[in-house]
Amino acid sequence: MTNAILMASGLGTRMRPLTNTTPKPLIKVGGTPMIETVIEALKNQNMENIYVVVGYLGEQFDYLTAKYPNVRIINNPDYKTVNNISSIYYASKELLGSDCFICEADLFISDKNIFNIKEKYSGYFGKMVEGHSDDWVFDVAQDGYITRVGKVGNNQYNMVGLSYFTADDAKILSEAIISAYGKKGYEDLFWDDVVNNNLDKLKLKIHPVSASQIVEIDTTEELEQINREVQNGSRKIS
Repeated sequence: MTNAILMASGLGTRMRPLTNTTPKPLIKVGGTPMIETVIEALKNQNMENIYVVVGYLGEQFDYLTAKYPNVRIINNPDYKTVNNISSIYYASKELLGSDCFICEADLFISDKNIFNIKEKYSGYFGKMVEGHSDDWVFDVAQDGYITRVGKVGNNQYNMVGLSYFTADDAKILSEAIISAYGKKGYEDLFWDDVVNNNLDKLKLKIHPVSASQIVEIDTTEELEQINREVQNGSRKIS
């Protein structure tokens, strides 16, 4: 059995004024809300349940449960005061007993086969970026295992907002998130910080993806650019 957790509770401040009235994952790219491109790709993997963790303007996501019978809504009451560790905390029980994809919901996925991973090992999906990056990156040892999840690196795989955990590793992650929640400084934690702090228990590798398969859109300018690419056919949807 495989489940998925989609994080959709953020404020999307960098895409204001669009996000003043619409949560970022529901902003449309090529006529489709970003979150639905993630859900449609997950459908190809026969998910048991897709859990959407909502907060900001959360009621706007309710229509998904009618459109997609296996979508379940989880409310994150701490979204205003706690970083995205809160979304995984409120979905922590859904990490138990199954393999699980964890996905940001504000992504535009143009390749519906992106989740069709050939080897079922735990890890992050990563895009190779040549040169310097200030974003989240992965240090990887010679044996292929991730040794650091953090910001800033050179010529490394960058985080794209997707990950996969086998049932055993998902249980470890669930317990680590619950343990970290409420401790001093937890309000500022990304859930990926918890992963980084538990790499001695979690054995993670990279699932490589290309820039043509997925895009994280952070600004209105980037949104306009991607919409142009979809409209003129330079970005293919498959």
